[in-house]
Amino acid sequence: MDFSKKTILIVDDESDILEFISYNLNKEGFNVHSAKSGNEALGIISDIIPDLVLLDVMMPGMDGIEVCERIRKNPVVSHILIAMLTARSESYSQIAGFDAGADDYIIKPIRPKLLVSRIKALLKRSKVNNDNNDTFSPDFREFGDIRIHLDNYKVVVDKKDIMLPKKEFQILTLLTSKPSRVFTRDEIYNHVWGNEVFVSDRTIDVYIRKLREKIGQDRIMTIKSVGYKFEAV
Repeated sequence: MDFSKKTILIVDDESDILEFISYNLNKEGFNVHSAKSGNEALGIISDIIPDLVLLDVMMPGMDGIEVCERIRKNPVVSHILIAMLTARSESYSQIAGFDAGADDYIIKPIRPKLLVSRIKALLKRSKVNNDNNDTFSPDFREFGDIRIHLDNYKVVVDKKDIMLPKKEFQILTLLTSKPSRVFTRDEIYNHVWGNEVFVSDRTIDVYIRKLREKIGQDRIMTIKSVGYKFEAV
């Protein structure tokens, strides 16, 4: 995978952290941009549409969680990878970040080589997931009043367009790839997050709850102590 063509936006209110991360990513050939606030970041994202955003959680004004939520609500940039940067003492915010649509969490401080490795793994995993989604045929799936467009993360429910964040869409496409089949939590975890990120059962439950709110409570069934299945009623 050619990382020299990948654009990364680093968002942190501390100049020394921006300089440190920018220096190490530039050495690896990434196209690096930086922002010191949430508002500045949102403006840059709209202009350059980066492949990945490294987003600090704790920032004055608009924090990282709110920035993440705004990115996921914007259909033009909702597909962007988001890795949250957080200090060890802020681990309580992990669920909030995943709930907002984050793809990964990186704990500060982190060694440069490990940081680069995590970013490359995240970009590679995203490419694999996108390639797998591209193999589904046809370009859409239809179940009663639900139509899933596989090429643009859009779902139509009862003639209303819904733009899903990337993780929610990946879970939905997995479940609908084989309606009525029960997918275990491990299968969902491996398909969506891979082996590089630890995700608790609680995190998966949050995504399932949000999907149910958007497509209907009776579409995704819980199989106690096993996992979930999609009902093609």
